[in-house]
Amino acid sequence: MRASNADGRGGRDAATKRVVRMVAAQAAAVSAAVHLLWAWPRLGTGGDPRPAVFVLGGAFAVAVAVATLRAPEYRRLYALGAGTLAAFLLGYVGWHGAAVGSALATEPLAIVAKGAEVVGVVAFLALYRLAPPTSVVLERRGDTADEGEREGDGDAAEGGSRP
Repeated sequence: MRASNADGRGGRDAATKRVVRMVAAQAAAVSAAVHLLWAWPRLGTGGDPRPAVFVLGGAFAVAVAVATLRAPEYRRLYALGAGTLAAFLLGYVGWHGAAVGSALATEPLAIVAKGAEVVGVVAFLALYRLAPPTSVVLERRGDTADEGEREGDGDAAEGGSRP
């Protein structure tokens, strides 16, 4: 586990970041699952565009959740996660208008989805604030690649070969 970054923040594997990253990924996955559960039986029925949009949005939310767990800490990824979940929230308000309260009261899946989305937006924004700027992450990746090339060059100069 890395103790610190060049900018003084804990590394990607700092305990706080791990917990917040897990919360963000789980919130995105729950929101995606709820949207897919709602949309799947309604696909191809009538002129309602929501089922198709929900399937695409759910797949995208899952992709963001997986990337959040596997990729280095990119602020752009966290902004994308927060924006995706915020779009679900704002879309619900836009679709139902003034009747949001009554729509939430009659749809238990919507309550779960909106709760997960609020938690997810907060978690992704926290990750955004905790992460170093993207340029720092890219610089680190470049330094790691340069070190690998230097090690490989040393082997080749000594007559060694790569497998």
